[in-house]
Amino acid sequence: MAIAKTSTAPKKAAKKSAAKAKPEKLLSGGNPQIAKGYGDAPVQAYIQAIPDWKREVAARLDALITRALPKVQKAVKWNTPMYGTDEKTFFMGFHMITKYVKVAFFQGAFLKPLPPDASTQKKVRYLHIHENDKLDEKLFISWVKQASALDGEKM
Repeated sequence: MAIAKTSTAPKKAAKKSAAKAKPEKLLSGGNPQIAKGYGDAPVQAYIQAIPDWKREVAARLDALITRALPKVQKAVKWNTPMYGTDEKTFFMGFHMITKYVKVAFFQGAFLKPLPPDASTQKKVRYLHIHENDKLDEKLFISWVKQASALDGEKM
């Protein structure tokens, strides 16, 4: 019986390039600077680059959004994960602020009950999640489903 030899060179090269990969640049509030892109991969790269406790919050938000809407369209635009019905129409996103994670519902003024934080834009409402806050997942999923049924913002 012949045993095929496998080369370890590709694995070593992959490890070297991974070790040389620079961490993503962090902008104000710990917001990672991630290149614009569509699909799950850029969103996951964004989440993995978030420092500290905010990474866990962002990963949980992404998981809840995906669970509520398995076919949700994802993108990173303006260093922000965006969620929509297609590659041009988005209904929500989230962003890192120094002391909290800011979840934006672009048609949030039409959600029941209203997300708690107002915006200078009439239709937009926010949910600010601080480090020790407990997220009401049932309410959050309800907002995600409601938001996805409304006209999103063309971006």
